[in-house]
Amino acid sequence: MIDVEGEGFEDMVIRALDSVPPELGRVMANVAVTVHHDAGPMGLLGLYQGIPLTHRTTRYAGVLPDRNTIYRRAICAICRGDAEVVEQVRRTLVHEIGHHFGIDDTRLHELGW
Repeated sequence: MIDVEGEGFEDMVIRALDSVPPELGRVMANVAVTVHHDAGPMGLLGLYQGIPLTHRTTRYAGVLPDRNTIYRRAICAICRGDAEVVEQVRRTLVHEIGHHFGIDDTRLHELGW
Protein backbone atom coordinates (compact mmCIF):
# COMPACT_ATOMS: atom_id res chain seq x y z
CA MET A 1 0.00 0.00 0.00
CA ILE A 2 1.12 3.52 -0.79
CA ASP A 3 -0.30 6.78 0.46
CA VAL A 4 -0.39 9.54 -2.14
CA GLU A 5 -1.26 12.88 -0.61
CA GLY A 6 -4.54 14.47 -1.68
CA GLU A 7 -3.15 17.18 -3.96
CA GLY A 8 -0.75 14.79 -5.69
CA PHE A 9 -3.57 12.29 -6.24
CA GLU A 10 -5.82 15.00 -7.68
CA ASP A 11 -3.01 15.92 -10.09
CA MET A 12 -2.90 12.26 -11.20
CA VAL A 13 -6.65 12.36 -11.86
CA ILE A 14 -6.30 15.61 -13.85
CA ARG A 15 -3.51 14.11 -15.95
CA ALA A 16 -5.60 10.99 -16.56
CA LEU A 17 -8.55 13.12 -17.60
CA ASP A 18 -6.31 15.19 -19.88
CA SER A 19 -5.19 11.95 -21.56
CA VAL A 20 -8.73 11.10 -22.70
CA PRO A 21 -8.71 11.28 -26.51
CA PRO A 22 -10.13 14.63 -27.67
CA GLU A 23 -12.78 12.94 -29.81
CA LEU A 24 -14.21 11.32 -26.65
CA GLY A 25 -13.83 14.46 -24.56
CA ARG A 26 -15.85 16.44 -27.09
CA VAL A 27 -18.85 14.13 -26.77
CA MET A 28 -18.79 13.85 -22.99
CA ALA A 29 -21.67 15.99 -21.81
CA ASN A 30 -22.72 17.26 -18.40
CA VAL A 31 -20.31 15.11 -16.40
CA ALA A 32 -17.98 16.01 -13.54
CA VAL A 33 -15.05 14.08 -12.10
CA THR A 34 -14.60 14.23 -8.33
CA VAL A 35 -12.05 12.77 -5.94
CA HIS A 36 -13.06 11.38 -2.58
CA HIS A 37 -10.15 11.03 -0.25
CA ASP A 38 -11.70 8.22 1.78
CA ALA A 39 -11.91 4.58 0.77
CA GLY A 40 -15.48 4.80 -0.50
CA PRO A 41 -17.86 1.84 -0.75
CA MET A 42 -16.28 -1.58 -0.19
CA GLY A 43 -14.78 -3.01 -3.35
CA LEU A 44 -15.08 0.14 -5.49
CA LEU A 45 -12.21 2.20 -6.87
CA GLY A 46 -14.58 4.55 -8.67
CA LEU A 47 -18.27 5.13 -9.12
CA TYR A 48 -20.36 6.56 -11.96
CA GLN A 49 -23.64 8.21 -10.97
CA GLY A 50 -25.91 9.71 -13.57
CA ILE A 51 -27.76 9.13 -16.79
CA PRO A 52 -25.58 7.51 -19.48
CA LEU A 53 -25.50 9.22 -22.86
CA THR A 54 -27.29 6.19 -24.35
CA HIS A 55 -30.28 6.73 -22.05
CA ARG A 56 -30.71 10.46 -22.51
CA THR A 57 -33.75 11.58 -24.44
CA THR A 58 -35.03 14.91 -25.67
CA ARG A 59 -36.42 15.43 -22.16
CA TYR A 60 -32.91 15.47 -20.70
CA ALA A 61 -32.51 19.04 -19.50
CA GLY A 62 -31.94 20.98 -16.32
CA VAL A 63 -30.31 18.09 -14.44
CA LEU A 64 -27.23 18.13 -12.28
CA PRO A 65 -24.08 16.81 -13.94
CA ASP A 66 -23.32 13.11 -13.90
CA ARG A 67 -20.51 12.32 -11.51
CA ASN A 68 -17.49 10.07 -11.85
CA THR A 69 -16.04 9.66 -8.37
CA ILE A 70 -12.51 8.33 -7.88
CA TYR A 71 -11.67 6.95 -4.40
CA ARG A 72 -8.11 7.83 -3.35
CA ARG A 73 -7.66 5.47 -0.39
CA ALA A 74 -9.18 2.50 -2.23
CA ILE A 75 -6.77 2.95 -5.12
CA CYS A 76 -3.77 3.57 -2.87
CA ALA A 77 -4.64 0.45 -0.86
CA ILE A 78 -4.07 -1.83 -3.86
CA CYS A 79 -0.96 -0.12 -5.25
CA ARG A 80 2.70 -0.37 -4.27
CA GLY A 81 4.17 2.72 -5.92
CA ASP A 82 3.39 6.02 -7.58
CA ALA A 83 3.58 4.58 -11.11
CA GLU A 84 1.05 1.90 -10.17
CA VAL A 85 -1.27 4.56 -8.70
CA VAL A 86 -1.02 6.62 -11.90
CA GLU A 87 -1.96 3.57 -13.99
CA GLN A 88 -4.82 2.54 -11.68
CA VAL A 89 -6.23 6.07 -11.65
CA ARG A 90 -6.20 6.05 -15.46
CA ARG A 91 -7.83 2.61 -15.65
CA THR A 92 -10.48 3.57 -13.09
CA LEU A 93 -11.27 6.85 -14.83
CA VAL A 94 -11.56 5.13 -18.24
CA HIS A 95 -13.85 2.51 -16.68
CA GLU A 96 -16.15 5.16 -15.18
CA ILE A 97 -16.15 7.19 -18.41
CA GLY A 98 -17.22 3.98 -20.14
CA HIS A 99 -20.31 3.96 -17.92
CA HIS A 100 -21.01 7.57 -18.98
CA PHE A 101 -21.08 6.27 -22.56
CA GLY A 102 -23.51 3.51 -21.57
CA ILE A 103 -21.10 0.58 -21.43
CA ASP A 104 -21.95 -1.86 -18.62
CA ASP A 105 -19.49 -3.65 -16.30
CA THR A 106 -19.70 -6.94 -18.19
CA ARG A 107 -18.66 -5.33 -21.48
CA LEU A 108 -16.00 -3.18 -19.81
CA HIS A 109 -14.45 -6.31 -18.27
CA GLU A 110 -14.56 -8.05 -21.64
CA LEU A 111 -12.65 -5.06 -23.06
CA GLY A 112 -10.13 -5.25 -20.22
CA TRP A 113 -11.41 -2.24 -18.31
